[in-house]
Amino acid sequence: MTPRQRVLAALRREEPDRVPRELSWGAFTPALMETFRERTGSQDPAEYWNFEVREVAFRYPDPSPRHLERVGPLPAGASVDAFGVASAPGTSFHFVRYLHPLAAAATLNEFQDYPLPDVRAPEYWGHLEPQIRALQSRGLAAVDDGGLTVFETAFALRGLEPLLTDFLAHPDFADALLERLTVLRCYQAGVYARAGLDVLRLGDDVATQRSMMMRPALWRRFLKPRLARIIEAARAGKPDILIFYHSDGDCRAIIPELIEVGVDILNPVQPECMDPAEMKRLYGGRLAFWGTVGT
Repeated sequence: MTPRQRVLAALRREEPDRVPRELSWGAFTPALMETFRERTGSQDPAEYWNFEVREVAFRYPDPSPRHLERVGPLPAGASVDAFGVASAPGTSFHFVRYLHPLAAAATLNEFQDYPLPDVRAPEYWGHLEPQIRALQSRGLAAVDDGGLTVFETAFALRGLEPLLTDFLAHPDFADALLERLTVLRCYQAGVYARAGLDVLRLGDDVATQRSMMMRPALWRRFLKPRLARIIEAARAGKPDILIFYHSDGDCRAIIPELIEVGVDILNPVQPECMDPAEMKRLYGGRLAFWGTVGT
């Protein structure tokens, strides 16, 4: 089997010649990455260990002047991303703290008018199809960078506690923000699919290691239909694209509904709080599992 054939066989619940491997989202801490470089002379763990998958990603515009005005003076070492979310160094290790540009928003207009990045120009996605074809010609599987989040992007903009409060106290605020993000993600999912991507990696951390972050009813109200629309947009561009869904923590309460909306692959299936063998017994006929290795 080629590496790509191995990945596709495993994810379609067939039996590959061996288990495919990857290092999710470059999951080395900066210090460990430096050790890797020193010991191997390589800059790329995927190339060094010949992993079967490689990432491609949208490019994003620089933050707009409106973003910079909103966040105001930045702490030393901080940066602002295309969504206007500022990241500042945290208090230990490589951790960061976020400055949420919509944290103090108190009117619906602020959510409707907030500048989201416009990635419709070919300069942001025109490289994807040639990159994907080049990877596949090497026998590798092409996946996106996992950045098509809706809930996580919303709470980076709003703050987690304010967003969860909006679900209950200001649903119009939550709907306005989530809807605009969903439109953006549907567009991106369609572009990835038409470019020939093998696996579309979606997901939002909606659970902790104890339970869901919100009642399943709230997930159904605010997030499930939007996830379904993103998957529908991807499959309109490539009907056989494989759909991967990531949520840390114990998301068992929604697994049947993830399958219902078209998810093929669940990640990471944290063994600290979910038994991979039980997940295989319950859902192995309908889901592949990517992960199951605890940290």
